[in-house]
Amino acid sequence: MASRVEAYVDTSALIAFTDKSDTFHPLFRRLFADPPRLITTPLVVAEGHGWFLRRYDSSRALQFLGLIDELEPLAVSAVGAREQQAAAAILRRFADQDMTLADAIGLHLMRERRIRSCWSTDRHLGLTGVPLVIHQ
Repeated sequence: MASRVEAYVDTSALIAFTDKSDTFHPLFRRLFADPPRLITTPLVVAEGHGWFLRRYDSSRALQFLGLIDELEPLAVSAVGAREQQAAAAILRRFADQDMTLADAIGLHLMRERRIRSCWSTDRHLGLTGVPLVIHQ
């Protein structure tokens, strides 16, 4: 059996999966029902936690962290100085875009790991040519 392709998961996908009021909730609910190997970063987890904390409350934010802990097969890739420097170069390259450091690190990770699918609704994550799952 062929190995399933790894996909990068952005904050917007995790929010859409978790928040039933999100336009993309049905798509991400279906995708997360039978996911390939998935990878994200602690910055994405922090963005999601902050989103639920601001939009709802600390209880929902903690539920989000629990989801991350239980979500299989999601790996949270460490981010260090090397990744941060690579992301800074990406931010300079796309200086005309309002891109976050979390997005730039995601772009770096997809390039470094040759990831061919991005679970996101954020157009910035498609800037380097990795297709967003919402367009497939």
